[in-house]
Amino acid sequence: MKPLMVSELRKVYRGGVEALKGISFEVEEGEIFGLIGPNGAGKTTTLRIIATILSPTSGRAAVYGHDVVKEAAKVRELIGYLPEEAGAYKNLKGEEFLRFIARMRAKSREEEEEFVERGAKISGLGDRLRDRIKTYSRGMVRRLLLASVLMYSPRLALLDEPTTGLDVISAHAVRRAIKDFVKSEGAAAVVCSHNMLEVEYLCDRVALIHEGRIVVCGPPRELMDEYGAENLEEVFVKVVGR
Repeated sequence: MKPLMVSELRKVYRGGVEALKGISFEVEEGEIFGLIGPNGAGKTTTLRIIATILSPTSGRAAVYGHDVVKEAAKVRELIGYLPEEAGAYKNLKGEEFLRFIARMRAKSREEEEEFVERGAKISGLGDRLRDRIKTYSRGMVRRLLLASVLMYSPRLALLDEPTTGLDVISAHAVRRAIKDFVKSEGAAAVVCSHNMLEVEYLCDRVALIHEGRIVVCGPPRELMDEYGAENLEEVFVKVVGR
């Protein structure tokens, strides 16, 4: 059973704005799949539908065979979702925040401790977990939030702009954590980003989305070779500019 199957997904918002125009793609086990394109292309809408936050106008999405509309509760048990605008409680210490999230997921005290321990390791924040979040840099907060999503080992991680606004070192740490998680857990991840250069390093396959449609899909290196491009930005420009 594939981690994710999306078929002819459409979303029309009130007022007739068509955010998605029938997109289809699949994600394989152990794969980091990138959904990339400019702001307003439909990336976040896609992720929100998969995360059961929005309902599609038509089409279907299924996580390990479970329909995101008809079996939303089951889907939520299988996914971890990090929105672009996610925040943390600033007056809590980093470890307290991880424990707060762990208690909502854990079925026992032992499992709670396992989650917190795993989250601490994923975050890479070390002793700074004892400090209040309001003293963290933006990069540290993002690493903590990523850890809070990955620490309970979701089978499919949905990550919306996970490194947006971060400095080079923090962005590298976040990308490394995503790669390590997928490799160690045998899970899968969908990463939405407008940073096309970044996903060349991070993703096994990418779908370039433009104005609610997927215009091309495949491994980054193969797409660059096919279009005679040095990077995915050039691929995107060549495809959209046709």
